[in-house]
Amino acid sequence: MSILGQKIVVIGAGIGGLAVAQALALRGADVTVLEQAEAITEVGAGLQIAPNGLRVLAALGLGDAVAGAAVRGQAVSLRDTGGAEVVRLDLTRLGDSRYYFLHRADLIDILATGARDAGVKIRLLQQVAEVTPGPRPEVHLANGAHLQCDLVIGADGLHSKLRQALNGGDRPFFTRQVAWRAIVPNTVGAGPEARVHMGPGRHLVSYPLRGGEFVNLVAVEERKDWAEEGWNIRDDPAHLRAAFAGFGGDVPAMLALVDQVHLWGLFRHPVAGIWGRDNTALLGDAAHPTLPFLAQGACMALEDAWVLADCLSGHDSTAAALAAYGRKRIPRATRVINAASRNAWKYHLKPGPLRMAAHAALRLGGRVAPDRMMHQFDWLYEYDVTAG
Repeated sequence: MSILGQKIVVIGAGIGGLAVAQALALRGADVTVLEQAEAITEVGAGLQIAPNGLRVLAALGLGDAVAGAAVRGQAVSLRDTGGAEVVRLDLTRLGDSRYYFLHRADLIDILATGARDAGVKIRLLQQVAEVTPGPRPEVHLANGAHLQCDLVIGADGLHSKLRQALNGGDRPFFTRQVAWRAIVPNTVGAGPEARVHMGPGRHLVSYPLRGGEFVNLVAVEERKDWAEEGWNIRDDPAHLRAAFAGFGGDVPAMLALVDQVHLWGLFRHPVAGIWGRDNTALLGDAAHPTLPFLAQGACMALEDAWVLADCLSGHDSTAAALAAYGRKRIPRATRVINAASRNAWKYHLKPGPLRMAAHAALRLGGRVAPDRMMHQFDWLYEYDVTAG
């Protein structure tokens, strides 16, 4: 099926929305992105782009721009509460594959430039109220206007209007975990690695951004108290410092620099049962919100974007393309999300025999089988949606 000249509306100018817009425009579609914000900006946050996501960015022609804005990761260092290294996962053992630490705002800027260069129209201050699937799907805006097109793609995140139209409401449950995120100056001399500081019921991840000038912090704590879901909720930095008061190494110095911090509750959402129907499709968090314990949220959105564009240009009808998209993506997304959900407990072990045995096994594996330690992630990092 040729998508040449098809009018496609993408809801949301995030990572997945901008990537799919560019991928479709490069294949000849007439693409408009609707974004409710007044500017394409991102609040301060870092992200990790693993090789599976980088392959999509390279296929879009954005590989050099990403490399220029990112820090290339050399290792993942798992550390105990005091800061001593338990095991070091050598990312250079990935061979030619690269692993990057990148400011989210920098990636959004690169994707927006790529989309515009491909001919995508980006319309700001466009708040979507409702989406009606059908032969000519409609997007209804909060200002009373509505748009008709050939295809609507919902890349509109956790509270997606299109997900609700296709799947109805879901019932996410609070995981009894919350996360803080902050960016601080790199006064501790953090090198090109991600450090995971593990403690009882909590862990803190840190890695450098923007040439090593800054450090991104993501700190997770188990708690019974419910916290609101969403990235833009401010919290008092004193709460973060209190939660990690017992940690050593460079954690106290980094936390002392935090002057702004955001807190969000971690909720487990079901993977959407329907990803595409009646000339509409979901991708990214709108289809499969994930917990942040494999650092795969951005990469999954990029994979979705490429596969959706590929299916739409490679099948005889939109219906067949959307069916193929779901068949390809739902098992993959489900596996990644389940793996992420299982990961947190490994970092949160309490002092005792289980923690001692787990850390001893990690140390032994790192010494005698470092390649095997990395190859356990081949199913994740070696996956290449651009290969067809």
